[in-house]
Amino acid sequence: MSEERENQKRKKGRANLEEEMSFFGHLATLRMHLVRSALVIVSVTALAFAYYDLIFNSIVMGPKNPSFWTYRMMCILGEKFNLGPDFCIKEIPFQIINTEMAGQFTLQMNSSLIIGIVLGFPYLLWELWRFVKPALHENERKSASGFVLYATFLFVLGILFGYYIISPLSVNFLANYTVSEYIVNTITIDSYLSTVATLTLGTGIVFELPIVIYILSKLGIMTPKFMRNSRRYATVFILIIAAVVTPTPDLFTMFTVSVPLFLLYEISIIVSSKVEKRRKEKELEFYRD
Repeated sequence: MSEERENQKRKKGRANLEEEMSFFGHLATLRMHLVRSALVIVSVTALAFAYYDLIFNSIVMGPKNPSFWTYRMMCILGEKFNLGPDFCIKEIPFQIINTEMAGQFTLQMNSSLIIGIVLGFPYLLWELWRFVKPALHENERKSASGFVLYATFLFVLGILFGYYIISPLSVNFLANYTVSEYIVNTITIDSYLSTVATLTLGTGIVFELPIVIYILSKLGIMTPKFMRNSRRYATVFILIIAAVVTPTPDLFTMFTVSVPLFLLYEISIIVSSKVEKRRKEKELEFYRD
């Protein structure tokens, strides 16, 4: 009996050791994927740092410039649909200053890093997919084969929407919002960059909602029924966001901001419904067999 117990202990010890080695092996593999992703992001950041004059004038300061694409399109639409003179933005009434000794250097570093993260994000997704892929079954690989493509497309779409719609409308709204005529808006460069970067990256992340809902639905956490029942709360939340960032109280601008968010929510419901339908079909096949 004692020998059997010793053998069982040895087998259990070997099994635990193998599991531990497997765990650390996965950690080492994940580390390599993350290191490669970090190298790509650092390389893009260095490239952005080297060509910063073009990036600063064209990208970073874009929403501050009245000749920005969004403001020009608003003027064209305002004239075409007779939306009034307030719809055409011809001035962004605030000055940008630097109050820190290393403020401008920090600005160049931070904005270059943000651009590196944005451009390197698709590669990061690809590396994460390469890490997860071996652990999936064949049918799971097929169902998730377009993960990198769809996630990248939604992220880029969100970045463009945040940069060309949310950011300029928010910058204009905040620049024109005054409590008293005695207060002059003089904004630090850190505050300006933080606002534009947060709105742009935040929108890019928000546009990943269908991907998040797909994963949660796969795990059984999210259901289309719950999302349909929560539609009224989502509608109120989306309208509040649209009302905050729009420069004028007209419905046209609110419509422009809120429609993509409504579409994202509805697309997420469709994605969750398809996942639930496939899961039910697999359950029926299992019980039939």
